[in-house]
Amino acid sequence: MNIMTINGFHAVIAYDEEIDMFRGEFTGLNGGADFYATDISSLRREGEISLRVFLDACRERGIEPRKQYSGKFNLRVPPDLHEQLAAQAAAHGKSINAWILDLLKEQAVAHAC
Repeated sequence: MNIMTINGFHAVIAYDEEIDMFRGEFTGLNGGADFYATDISSLRREGEISLRVFLDACRERGIEPRKQYSGKFNLRVPPDLHEQLAAQAAAHGKSINAWILDLLKEQAVAHAC
């Protein structure tokens, strides 16, 4: 999957073999907005239309279009992985949270939209 950025909003792009079209779905919204097309330039145009319709609907209803994130999430891992993470974090002089946060930041930068 790939990410397309349209007017500052990110959409995950995938090819749907069953209908022989590309599909985009915006992420981080307080609702759903998707779009389809057979080629990338048309997909971008359809995405702009879909986003405009979504934003207009949010404005009419007084809804914030972007989902608000708390900055917290739970992650369940097997006990043996938990032990390995604790050891690696300690080896780097960090808590598990601080060490994993650094790793996540590195990956987010490496795969930036």
